[in-house]
Amino acid sequence: MFSGIIEEAATVVALNKEQENLHITMACSFTNELKIDQSVAHNGVCLTVVSIKDDTYTVTAIKETLDCTNLGLLVPGSKVNLERSMLMNGRLDGHIVQGHVDQTAVCTEVKEADGSWYFTFEYAFDSVMAKRGYMTVDKGSATVNGVSLTVCNPTDNSFQVAIIPYTYEHTNFHQIEVGTVVNIEFDIIGKYVSRMMAFS
Repeated sequence: MFSGIIEEAATVVALNKEQENLHITMACSFTNELKIDQSVAHNGVCLTVVSIKDDTYTVTAIKETLDCTNLGLLVPGSKVNLERSMLMNGRLDGHIVQGHVDQTAVCTEVKEADGSWYFTFEYAFDSVMAKRGYMTVDKGSATVNGVSLTVCNPTDNSFQVAIIPYTYEHTNFHQIEVGTVVNIEFDIIGKYVSRMMAFS
């Protein structure tokens, strides 16, 4: 379980394909605090640490993960948003995030707004999935590349988020431009409410 508060935008140092799996090696400042089998969210995708060497560690993404997320688009040097699993005795500064990416979206607009930025993302709309809570609502929560954000101006297949300078500089949002593919996770509470309403 995660909160969507990014600890670091880490750097991909190596990518190794093994059959349908992709081994992703990252360098980050807290590698020495990680343990084998620990869960870490990478652009919002929960992956397990499988090896640690010096100041780098490796996780493995399977084919399904690569098909449903933007991890298959990584190259050496890419910045990846990292978050370790949430401590149960801490404050929930973001929102409840599972680390289970629902689908990808594409950035369609980046607009500066007197020191902050508005990013617009568009995703494939599915009316059946929307009835199950796979959608955004105004002032609701959504996760973009693992970052907990508040939705504004949602439509059936798009939404905007406002990014403050700190988030822009300390996550990979500074690399997102029109055409960039991002991972999105819809709010789990909305999914549960929609599911319960379907049986009422």
